[in-house]
Amino acid sequence: MKPDPHAQALQEVLRDLLGTRDGTTYVFKRTSGSSNRYDLGSEHPLVGRNAPDLRLEDGTRLGDLMQDGRGVALDFSITQSLRGSAIGWESRIRYVAGPARNDLGLGAVLVRPDGTVVWADDRAPDREAFEQAAGHWFGSPQL
Repeated sequence: MKPDPHAQALQEVLRDLLGTRDGTTYVFKRTSGSSNRYDLGSEHPLVGRNAPDLRLEDGTRLGDLMQDGRGVALDFSITQSLRGSAIGWESRIRYVAGPARNDLGLGAVLVRPDGTVVWADDRAPDREAFEQAAGHWFGSPQL
């Protein structure tokens, strides 16, 4: 069956669109779900989205830290204020502290194993809010 002239014209437009960087990026975002934001009860713009490719100063990428199937808590704060709060979740959350190459102005971020950001805070992370999010997504701490 041969496409009608309207379908051929549409195919040409799509080829032209996909031949550009902006067009390819647009189609990728729309079809991959990377532009989706799930309502997880937080106003922080990163929460509910796929985690960005955060990198520590030593070059370690967030994706590298997620290889074992645990969630990841990245603490970029100078005081590493979440260190004590992560105790009890070690079997379910990997805690990593230190400066980042691209911290996006964040103090800390908690990412589920599927790559969705479930909690994020700015320069001075709120320990209580972290513990609440960790408990919600990863269960009670094992003390």
